[in-house]
Amino acid sequence: MVAAWLWLLCFLVPQVTLETENRRVLWGPQPVRVRVKDENDQVPHFSQATYKVHLSRGTRPGVPFFFLEASDGDEPGTTNSDLRFHILNQAPAQPASDMFQLEPRLGALALSPEGSTSLEKALEGYYQLLVQVKDMGDQASGHQATATIDVSIVENTWVPLDPVHLAENLQVPYPHHIAQVHWNGGDVHYHLESQPQGPFDVDTEGKLYVTQELDREAQAEYLLQVWAQNTHSEDYAAPLELQVVVTDENDNAPICPPRGPSVSIPELSPPGTKVAKISAEDADAPSSPNSHVVYQLLSPEPEEPAELRAFELDSTSGSVTLGAAQLQAGQNILLQVLAMDLGGTDGGLSSTCEIPVTITDINDHAPEFTTSQIEPVSLPEDAEPGTLVTTLTATDADLEPAFRLMDFAIEAGDEEGTFSLDWEPDSAHVQLRLLKNLSYEAAPSHKLVVVVRNVEELVGPGPGPGATATVTVLVERVVPPPQLDRESYEASVPISTPAGSLLLTVQPSDPLSSPLRFSLVNDSEGWLCIKEISGEVHTARPLQGAQPGDMYTVLIEAQDADEPTLSTSATLVIHFLKALPAPTPTLAPVPSRHLCTPRQDHGVVVSGPREDPDRAGGHGPFSFALGPNPTVQRDWRLRALNGSHAYLTLGLHWVEPREHVVPIAVSHNDQIWQIQVRVIVCRCNVEGQCMRKVGRMKGMPTKLSAVGILVGTLIAIGIFLILIFTHLTLARKKDLDQPVDSVPLKVAV
Repeated sequence: MVAAWLWLLCFLVPQVTLETENRRVLWGPQPVRVRVKDENDQVPHFSQATYKVHLSRGTRPGVPFFFLEASDGDEPGTTNSDLRFHILNQAPAQPASDMFQLEPRLGALALSPEGSTSLEKALEGYYQLLVQVKDMGDQASGHQATATIDVSIVENTWVPLDPVHLAENLQVPYPHHIAQVHWNGGDVHYHLESQPQGPFDVDTEGKLYVTQELDREAQAEYLLQVWAQNTHSEDYAAPLELQVVVTDENDNAPICPPRGPSVSIPELSPPGTKVAKISAEDADAPSSPNSHVVYQLLSPEPEEPAELRAFELDSTSGSVTLGAAQLQAGQNILLQVLAMDLGGTDGGLSSTCEIPVTITDINDHAPEFTTSQIEPVSLPEDAEPGTLVTTLTATDADLEPAFRLMDFAIEAGDEEGTFSLDWEPDSAHVQLRLLKNLSYEAAPSHKLVVVVRNVEELVGPGPGPGATATVTVLVERVVPPPQLDRESYEASVPISTPAGSLLLTVQPSDPLSSPLRFSLVNDSEGWLCIKEISGEVHTARPLQGAQPGDMYTVLIEAQDADEPTLSTSATLVIHFLKALPAPTPTLAPVPSRHLCTPRQDHGVVVSGPREDPDRAGGHGPFSFALGPNPTVQRDWRLRALNGSHAYLTLGLHWVEPREHVVPIAVSHNDQIWQIQVRVIVCRCNVEGQCMRKVGRMKGMPTKLSAVGILVGTLIAIGIFLILIFTHLTLARKKDLDQPVDSVPLKVAV
């Protein structure tokens, strides 16, 4: 009985609220639920009194092939409705009485292990089972009901399937039926699996379908497994396997390999040299006509006869080799090869494969000069080292930059190393330059042979002697113009200087050079004159009209006495000083002194005028200065020691050894004295003494008188020695004549 729940309502009373210290209680109407207890008053019953069931031979034992259905009206989930199923009787009981088994709780009917074994032997094709259902679970009490199950034994139709061959790309409506399976037993459900996963399906009747086109190149074979299952997805028997083979169709054209980098072939490679090998892949079935690929050369188009063909192609292997025709360096050729399946027969598929080929350069050309004979080149003998003589150009027919690198050398005509070659490593131009000074007297001309060779080794016959170019250099004689010891001259002259006064001396810079002839230009006032040979510049007349502070400029011209066309010039600037208040007294010449050259650390002490009571200002302090002659100022140095003395030294490291007269001006207030210091410049020994040429000096004896003096001295010494010897002899004889007892005895020690 289904439990009933009743709700009882209590009388409605006013709500009462009770409050305590910690809580509040409400009193009022509350619902009350009443449960009615179930009693086992319902009898279970089957859904049918008789069941008709088919059982296929080959059904696995323990796999239910039928499920009983029964119900109980008592409360679900209680013992009253807990049903149990049992087999009460099996007829016939052969070949075994327990051919079947019934699961008590589920009512699942299956073959027992004994029944599965005996069923193959049994001839009976029909069994009737009396089954019971009881409530109250496993308790002995309870209600029960019975039913009959008629089991018909049928033949096993679950048999292996033959392989199925399906053409790829099959043009039929889909899904397309390919096979049929059938399970003879009752309630069956079919399940299909494909290895690998494929477009296959099975319907409730056991028909197998392919649902779309197949591609052999994607998957050539499939293995299908089909299961016959009960309503609980339990397998009645082992699955059936169906092998599906996808047959090939010529649906794939040959695939060319990816176009790679250009294939490099050196020029002059012999015929038969391997260029490349084409291997086109055809995805159709291997070793079938569909994948049999042959090759045909499309471009460059094969020519006849064979000696005109640049490339040869093996139609079977796809190997490309060089033909008899020569190819030139730098050519870029695109080979086009047709790959055809079906062995090249009609109806086949094809693809065009491409192979880029580059003919690379080899170093097979030697460089050559553009001109082998250069026009004579003239150079003055004073040309500076580094002067460009000429530029030569060579060419190389090779294309590769590394093969065009050249090396140049002077092969002949430059034994002294007077010339050099200069070029950039990657240049075809070489510059012939002067390395050393030329000399017309040593070599008025040079005939140079320049050779050019490759830096890289030449391919082919031996490197050979190299190409040459001949350069003739003519040396022009150059006579240098004369050079003076200064570029310009200056002198300071009082305006009271009398005529004939020496101002300075102009000299050539090289004393050993050709003699010069001197003259003055632009001497508008006629104040000056120059001696043609010595170069001494004097005042020609009194300097009338000159003012202190003025400058007077003339031009000194020097002409080579041997080559009149060669000349030079220098300016002479005269600075006019104020006139002296009185005639400049001249002191007596200072005695000669000597200095050493090369210069040493000593000099000459110069003193001022001695005190003279008749001469005003005859006492210091004095100022000392060198004369205005530029040569004197160049060769000498003068510095004051005190108010009465100065120190004169050499101004140059080397001064010509001879006697020099050095003019020195000594001044005090407005008076000026001229001192002529005579200095002998000579070579000196290590002690700083002047080394002079030995000569006969006044009062010294001659060689003959010297010999006589020496002989007389020797005679006198000899006489003196004879006298001493005679005296000693006489004294010894006197001692021997004395008596013996008068001789003193020697004391023994």
